[in-house]
Amino acid sequence: MVFSSLTFVFLFLPVVLLINYLLPKKAQNYWLLIVSLFFYAWGAHNFVLVMILSIILNYCFAIKIEECKESKILRRFWLLLAVVVNLGILFYNKYLNFFTSILNSVFGDSIVITNIMLPIGISFFTFQALSYVIDVYRGDVKVQKNPFYLGLYIAFFPQLIAGPIIRYHTIAEQIEKRKMTLDRFYNGVRRFISGFAQKILLANAFSVVADEAFSCIGQPENLSITFAWLGAICYSFQILFDFSGYSSMAIGLGKMFGFDFMENFNYPYISKSVSEFWRRWHISLGQFFRDYVYVPMGGSRVTSKFILVRNLFVVWLLTGIWHGASWNFIMWGLGYFLLLTIEKLIMLPRNDWGIISKSLYRCFTLLAVLLGWVLFRADGMHSAFYYVKSMFGLSGNAFFNGNTVRYITNSAVLLVLAVLFSTPVISNTLNYLEKRYRIRILIDLCYIALFLLAVSSLVMGANNPFIYFNF
Repeated sequence: MVFSSLTFVFLFLPVVLLINYLLPKKAQNYWLLIVSLFFYAWGAHNFVLVMILSIILNYCFAIKIEECKESKILRRFWLLLAVVVNLGILFYNKYLNFFTSILNSVFGDSIVITNIMLPIGISFFTFQALSYVIDVYRGDVKVQKNPFYLGLYIAFFPQLIAGPIIRYHTIAEQIEKRKMTLDRFYNGVRRFISGFAQKILLANAFSVVADEAFSCIGQPENLSITFAWLGAICYSFQILFDFSGYSSMAIGLGKMFGFDFMENFNYPYISKSVSEFWRRWHISLGQFFRDYVYVPMGGSRVTSKFILVRNLFVVWLLTGIWHGASWNFIMWGLGYFLLLTIEKLIMLPRNDWGIISKSLYRCFTLLAVLLGWVLFRADGMHSAFYYVKSMFGLSGNAFFNGNTVRYITNSAVLLVLAVLFSTPVISNTLNYLEKRYRIRILIDLCYIALFLLAVSSLVMGANNPFIYFNF
């Protein structure tokens, strides 16, 4: 089940909300855990066993760490076991086939691993559970003695499938005791509609052009230079509005149930550098790797440039691997390692940047991100290289063709809207008008219109799967 489905919007969510508000507060957490497991089991009931196993194991690991306060050795043993078990489950389900294929190609063996299906969102809930155990070990949070409450933290359906990766300390108090006010619910509905519209009206529309462009790989007569660029740009907007739309829906749903989740996006395409882009894109993942990998290794405050480069290499190799079992994702992560290494060692220490230089570097950042998304979207490294060559006219393709004319004509208005909504312009304007002229009712009507428009598009069969469900 996905948020952007008629079943979720008109059946699952209303029923869950209604019963939740009718139940006494002490029963609400148990209800939300039950429906979260049901939500996860929808259409893939086998996966819920992995989820329940994760809850039980991490509950036990944290309890054992808490019980061994007087013994550093035992605490470290239970922490190490928690890390090995969590990452082992993740490796088996997500990376074993990929690792086996590498061994086969190196040693010429024919090991075949079959029937390993990827549990949806396993990278998200594994990291979330692991962060809780590590924080208990560090003494940053109190251990949760109620296994059902911890289960709700790990399995809560709004952020279960594609984040944000919530840190336990940010919602520990809300799990125990939270206030569900009409104003919070109202803001949650608004935020959900905003994400719903981003996904259905923008991301799905851009996916049509992007899918067509990437399906033309190997067809120079169809993939012109301009069409290749258009396809890459459309995919850049597709993945932005797909993922940020999901995050907005998750944040909105959390508010409806009395939870405040962290922001996961902050207009990443207005970034002036690659470093800034990653402070604005998938914020919760960046913070996870910063707090649990980068800083413990020394971060940027190291005496040796070699150690700094090593730290960056490890983080971005892991970032690429986290996204998927594919050489494309690994090279995508290592590409950012290279860019960020250059920035930290050469570009950012400079203080003599002029206005023109800063503008050029902003353009370079957008270009680097755009080319990175080609790696992200292509089916393999060969396809990615072919597509990039096509963007620069190196695959024997023409500059312009009929595909370009048709899709540019059909997408012109959409591209303008995407540029506006990928910046704070619309949001700031609406906030100003609402505060200055007190036209809240008119803006509410706009949200209702957006919702109805998105629903009508959904009814007509718009493309629907979320990109980050695969991670």
